[in-house]
Amino acid sequence: MNSFSTNRHLGEYHLKELLLENETTRTWLAEQVSVARKVLVEELKDASQQSDFLADVRAKAAVDHPLIASVYEAISEPGLCFCALELLPGSTLDAKLRTGENFLPARLAHILRRICDANLQHEALNHATSHLDLDAVHVDDHGVIRLKNLALAGPRDARRSQDDIIYLGTALVPLVAQEKPGSTRFLTLLSWMRGENLDAPVTWTQIRECCEQIEQQLAEPLPPSPATQPVSSGAGKNKFTFIAIVTGLMIAGIAASAIYLRPSKPQPIVRAILPQAIVIPAGEYPTPDGATGSLPAFQIAAHEVTIGEYAEFLDLLAMLAKSERHRTFDHAAQPVEKISHQPATWEPLLAAAKTNGQWQGKPVTLDSPVIGIDWWDAAAYAEWQEGRLPTQEEWFAALSHEMRQPRGLIPSGWAPVNSEVVDRTPTGLLAMAGSVSEWTNSQSANPANPLGERLWVLMGGSYLKPSSNALTREWTADRSLSRADIGFRLVFDAK
Repeated sequence: MNSFSTNRHLGEYHLKELLLENETTRTWLAEQVSVARKVLVEELKDASQQSDFLADVRAKAAVDHPLIASVYEAISEPGLCFCALELLPGSTLDAKLRTGENFLPARLAHILRRICDANLQHEALNHATSHLDLDAVHVDDHGVIRLKNLALAGPRDARRSQDDIIYLGTALVPLVAQEKPGSTRFLTLLSWMRGENLDAPVTWTQIRECCEQIEQQLAEPLPPSPATQPVSSGAGKNKFTFIAIVTGLMIAGIAASAIYLRPSKPQPIVRAILPQAIVIPAGEYPTPDGATGSLPAFQIAAHEVTIGEYAEFLDLLAMLAKSERHRTFDHAAQPVEKISHQPATWEPLLAAAKTNGQWQGKPVTLDSPVIGIDWWDAAAYAEWQEGRLPTQEEWFAALSHEMRQPRGLIPSGWAPVNSEVVDRTPTGLLAMAGSVSEWTNSQSANPANPLGERLWVLMGGSYLKPSSNALTREWTADRSLSRADIGFRLVFDAK
């Protein structure tokens, strides 16, 4: 098989080693000579399959997700048809299994959460995919997780997700380090993935939620006594998540009879159930400048982006930095000197938020709105979430929807989004009058100087400016502006 590997080129690709061959294709380890980059080259052997081959390549090329391998190019010429694919770093879970390697439960929960993220993308866009196996999941020496591009042409198999979930529920078992903190919890999750002890199959979303819980539980110190641990009521959570929490606590040694007792000691930190985005229907709406304008339907986040949500974004960028992909979400006009999306005061802010502590004399949690964000940070986060910053017209329309007197909203302080803030609109939008001022995607002239320069607009009140309210606007020429009272929220196109 390796006799093909010497001194052969396909276009600008120098073929180094034949890795795999089947009836229709050969897969090579190759070097792209022009950029000295190692790649995978998939060569079509059977010319009669060219149409199907290229259709699958197009399906893979349409996948745009940082966790999923990219397609670099496809070449189709008389007598020659191949594609170049990203060579993922590290080794596969299958290779680690064959060498007897295993993972601590928190680490394996993180890996499975990333697998869920990639598959949720396929599900959301209705991508057809081939069978997911351990050979498709790569982990490098820095812990970066990437997945082989499994997209195929054609309709998605209705059972694809469930078949892959059941497979992983069995295949991951030997990779779990035994008798370590969290091992029983993670093995219980895998049993649910196999369909054991559940009335309905679990979904990628439910698995991801449980992985997050396991990671959080294992990252935080255990309370002094298991009997003091509280149990969530499960409000707003699905049945699966509730079972996950209860089972995890039981595994930790809590007697069933003690589960419903109120703890006598301080409770561990509980994350908020964040409110869902609000749909603003198409129609005529007042504008900030006193006119009326027509807008199509859109969705707007009910709350400002939180510290916990932004931390997930920075974690992803740190992961992407290992493969020099950390600028994936940067705005095209972002200044070259802007090399990080981490706010200047991020480390002490995050440390305080993780413990429900104090930052600059104010209470802070992971569910508090993120602050210290410049426009470039907000735009990059929005790109990651496949959303965008609102225009000032969208922001004001959302504020005005079903509300006659927006000026009457009483401004709130900088508070977690799960608290009963006083400036809640009838549709459920939080903190439009107070909390933090919010970046928009609009430029306009300040009405006080209508012939002046069109500047970038921030909307809403600020906890640092007592006289501000929901109608407050601020103009700046500097998209790199960041302060302790500037954050943002997202909008999305209506589904």
